[in-house]
Amino acid sequence: MVNKKPTPKRITHTPKSILVPPSGARETSEPFPVVGIGASAGGLESFTQLLAHLHADTGLAFVLVQHLDPKHPSILGELLARETPLPVHEIKNGMPIKPNQVYVIPPNHDLSIRHGTLQLTPRSTLRGLHTPIDSFFRSLAEECGNLAIGVVLSGTGTDGTLGLRAIKAEGGFTFAQDTQSAKYDGMPHSAIAAGVVDFILPPEKIAQELTRLHNHPYVQLARTVEESPLVGEDDLRKIFLLLRAATGVEFAYYKPTTIKRRIARRMLLLRIDKLAGYARYLKENPDEVNALYQDLLINVTSFLRDPDLFETLKKKVFPRLFKDRRGDTPIRFWVPACSTGEEAYSLAMCLFEYLGNNLDHTPIQIFATDVNETAIEKARAGIYPESIANDVTSVRLRRFFVKTSGGYQISKNIRDVCVFARQDLTKDPPFSRIDLISCRNLLIYLVPTMQKKIIPTFHYALNPDGVLVLGNSETIGAHADLFALSDKKQKIYTKKSNGRHVNFDFALSARTVEKARHAPLELASDFDASKEADHLLLARYAPASVLVNDALEVLQFRGHTGDYLEPASGAANFNLLKMAREGLGPELRSALTEARKTNSPVRRERLRVKSRRINLEVIPITPSANAPKHHFLVLFEDTAQARVPASPPKINLTKSAAEREIEHLRQELTTTNEYLQAIIAQRETTNEELRSALEEIQSSNEELQSTNEEMETAKEELQSTNEELTTVNEEMQNRNLELGQLNNDLVNLLNSVQIPIIILGSDLHIRRFTPVTEKLLNVIPTDVGRPLSDLRPNVIVPDLENLVRQVMDSLETHELEMADQQGHWYSMRIRPYRTVENKIDGVLIAWLDVTELKTNAFQIQAAREYAEAIVATVREPLLVLDGELRVQTANRAFYQTFATSAAETEDKPIYALDDGAWNQPQLRELLEQILPSNTQFENFQLEAEFPGVGLRRFLLSARRVHQTADHTPLILLAMQEQA
Repeated sequence: MVNKKPTPKRITHTPKSILVPPSGARETSEPFPVVGIGASAGGLESFTQLLAHLHADTGLAFVLVQHLDPKHPSILGELLARETPLPVHEIKNGMPIKPNQVYVIPPNHDLSIRHGTLQLTPRSTLRGLHTPIDSFFRSLAEECGNLAIGVVLSGTGTDGTLGLRAIKAEGGFTFAQDTQSAKYDGMPHSAIAAGVVDFILPPEKIAQELTRLHNHPYVQLARTVEESPLVGEDDLRKIFLLLRAATGVEFAYYKPTTIKRRIARRMLLLRIDKLAGYARYLKENPDEVNALYQDLLINVTSFLRDPDLFETLKKKVFPRLFKDRRGDTPIRFWVPACSTGEEAYSLAMCLFEYLGNNLDHTPIQIFATDVNETAIEKARAGIYPESIANDVTSVRLRRFFVKTSGGYQISKNIRDVCVFARQDLTKDPPFSRIDLISCRNLLIYLVPTMQKKIIPTFHYALNPDGVLVLGNSETIGAHADLFALSDKKQKIYTKKSNGRHVNFDFALSARTVEKARHAPLELASDFDASKEADHLLLARYAPASVLVNDALEVLQFRGHTGDYLEPASGAANFNLLKMAREGLGPELRSALTEARKTNSPVRRERLRVKSRRINLEVIPITPSANAPKHHFLVLFEDTAQARVPASPPKINLTKSAAEREIEHLRQELTTTNEYLQAIIAQRETTNEELRSALEEIQSSNEELQSTNEEMETAKEELQSTNEELTTVNEEMQNRNLELGQLNNDLVNLLNSVQIPIIILGSDLHIRRFTPVTEKLLNVIPTDVGRPLSDLRPNVIVPDLENLVRQVMDSLETHELEMADQQGHWYSMRIRPYRTVENKIDGVLIAWLDVTELKTNAFQIQAAREYAEAIVATVREPLLVLDGELRVQTANRAFYQTFATSAAETEDKPIYALDDGAWNQPQLRELLEQILPSNTQFENFQLEAEFPGVGLRRFLLSARRVHQTADHTPLILLAMQEQA
């Protein structure tokens, strides 16, 4: 039978938050799948392998939820960004989610998705396990529905199992890393064992399958449920027939939209495109029939789902049910479609809390039924993952659960009141005399015709004033004459007293008929004629007897024992002493006690049992390896005397006979009195011992319970801390690999640079140097760590330590030229050593070999001085102009001829000189022709008069003679005086 679902209304449409994003949140309104990926210890390696096999245009959004240390900054996003072409973001609160992006949870936060955005909340400070993966997966299932995809990778514990179950219930897809490739297989194993995983693959195969799923029409078209991609009613009927033949369940009564979507989901997993092909596959593969059957049954529920409902039951419903109830009348609940039992156990816990001290005096029966036998088996075991701590308070965990390896188990006192059984509500008979029925979120999956049949069934099963609890989206429909609405918000109904007769047609299931058909054959096969003959002889000739165990419980009746034993009134009880007829009990008890002590047969004769005299014999059976406890065979023999009449006639007994009778009665009374005294003394001693032992046990139990709670809490905290530390360790390992690579790069770089470089710490101790530094500064590799003052370098640097300290204080680069003992020149540059955090942690000193530059400079200087000397000796006036026709220099003849000085001439435009002849157009044209000329020695001449020197005439000759390093030409202008 279809089971429970957290919020059934979510399956009626494609999620709005995906189809219609908030303002500015999406570039497109088309739906797309969101992949939630959860991991714990070993997750970094699995994340890397999965993301490395994804290409940039998957059409999916990926949200990574990792168990992180809340007090340690994470570099998970930075590490993953190097392994995938997809952009990686650390999540900020309210960040819109987009396809082809990777989002990473930050430390010390819980994560959910709502209205197309990622919502961060501070991590809970409560003690216990932190399960951020389950929390996010549940919100993902609620938000995205059939477009939700859940992936559980390496990790310890059970986080993610309940979340995958919620995703699968919404029609999404679930993955788990195979245990062989997982570094830690706790989380994948828990999900696989829970039966909520569609694909079990290594990370790289998961990446491939995710791409395939996105390209499939089931996901790509993002259809609503009403637009199911399946067509072909004949093929659907074939599938229903196969399911009914294999399981006995008629799925034609269930809503077609849900059934079609589940079938389409199985087709996608099997890569089958046509419904007819899937029908053939089902016929050829019986295992797929069972897989489809399990997929159609929505086994999703949780403890104390909708807490307000359970509080209403405790405050309003339970008091009404227990009002005027007799103490020995059992309270009976029924939970149809119970799934894996959480709903039934939740009712039991609330009932236990309500009864309090009256619990021991109230019989409780909770019947929980479901059509899914697999779910029923899990419910009977009552073992659930550790992540139920999110739904169950720590107080209830301590009171109603027992910690087991990898999870929690419902305590025995809760399991004892819950009876789980397989039942198909659509055709099997209901229970009767029920006080409360909790059937939440079942009717929404059934067609209206079946709903109309089930509501009267509930009415029939309930006691007068019984209570019916339905889901938030369910109603009683047209059956207002059967139930009255008691609480509209919580959908609680009360049975009406209605005289209408309800007809039921419950046929025997195929399994029951088949079992009844084969029952006689099975009995006949065990028939043995010789054993039957032995039974007849024993019944005719052997005395009546019973075989009892050490607790005096009857194991076997032999012969006709009705004259000696009879069942006591009340509940069925096979205790021998309680079954003994009047007058037999004391002697029987005495004989059994004596036989137990002496371990030898004990015989009592002529005992009166109502109207007859009998002999009693108790024979102990010695314990053996197969039967280590005592057993007793009790024989009953009639004496040869005639039966004494029930009402004997009054006759005169002789005195001797009367005395004998009185003496016999006196002996019986004395024996009985002694026996009773012994029993009383024995019981008092036993009671004292038991009372003392009980007090010690209670004290020890309280101490052990307290210790166990502390240890469990500490274990959970240590486990969570260990997972977080494992994650930090993985990040550090990756960081170490990165640092190792950087160190190798640095070493190779320094070895290849032929420049003497030395790095000093803030204490002026040597930290590192290049190989060529060894010769210049006379250092060897073992000098690392020594102070700078210990060095005796070949190059003389006066007051080097002070220069270094000045650089560290001023944070400015200092440069100085010097020569070594061999005459090589170096330019020493001292720069402050800055860390990534912009802190000064020493200095870096580099010696650049400038010998060649220095030599060239000397040669240039000498050549210049030589040229200037030549110019100075020329008798004619000379000018040197730059590209802007500014005077660079002039010779002595020029200054004497024009009666001027260097200060009045140099660095001034030639047109601005005092004599106006320099500004004449012909001279300007001459110089402008020379500037762009590429001919180095081409001459240009011009004859001009200069009024400032008495109209003396000069022949001006100009040539382009030089070009500087910045590509500026130089013009040599010579003046020769004309007669």
